[in-house]
Amino acid sequence: MEISYKLNEVEYVAKKLINNLSSKVLLFNGSMGVGKTTLIKAIVKALGSNDEVNSPTFSIVNEYKLIDDTIYHFDLYRINDLEEAYNFGIEDYLYNDNWIIIEWPDIIESILPSDFDKIDIILKSENDRELKLNTLT
Repeated sequence: MEISYKLNEVEYVAKKLINNLSSKVLLFNGSMGVGKTTLIKAIVKALGSNDEVNSPTFSIVNEYKLIDDTIYHFDLYRINDLEEAYNFGIEDYLYNDNWIIIEWPDIIESILPSDFDKIDIILKSENDRELKLNTLT
């Protein structure tokens, strides 16, 4: 699935994306400042959380509550190697039935579950983005 959108359409894009997912593990790729966290905020809201969503750049993982589920939001930009990910227990998060949203997932590619959705966001102009969803189940 591919969607071209403007920044003010992010809530619509989040809902459309959710309706096309095949997994609760979402991997976000895109350059710095392209809007990954902005879209993730809209996804968390669309899933029903009232929690405030912030980038977990320094905490590495943020937790958001849903009525009957939990969303774990990771930013692995500052992780240098797989060993660091093991040290904070990444595999315990990956192999449960909660929502897992990961920005900068490349460092843990070798330990990902077999089913996940990959979301690439591409900057087209200051206000325009292109989203590509690849479902890998």
